[in-house]
Amino acid sequence: MKKQGILNSEITKVLADLGHTDYLVIADAGLPVPEGVRKIDLALKPGTPSFQEVVEVVADDMVIEKVCFASEIHEANAEGATFLTETFSEIDRVEVSHEELKKLTKQAKAVIRTGEVTPYANCILYSGVFF
Repeated sequence: MKKQGILNSEITKVLADLGHTDYLVIADAGLPVPEGVRKIDLALKPGTPSFQEVVEVVADDMVIEKVCFASEIHEANAEGATFLTETFSEIDRVEVSHEELKKLTKQAKAVIRTGEVTPYANCILYSGVFF
């Protein structure tokens, strides 16, 4: 049994398998997951676990080179926008339309579904390297 870090075996496996520039998505409960993309469903009930909680745990265990999120978050979910810009203040941030973000999910190594039910609480985390 792992002593620390992420205990979820599916998330741990995905993170270990990521190569440079591969990416995964952390999604709210409503983001559609394209067919053929691995879905790791953590949702238990509305709000649990939260988007922020999952992002923080994954970010602690992943080398992140870039983060991408929908530009619509600023107007529809100011708290989420603040969280993402502050959490990733020292990492390249890219904003795209929500429609473009959904298209990008087709190439994700996995989508981690949270119980989040606030608008546009989704992000793409691009893998970096530690060396």
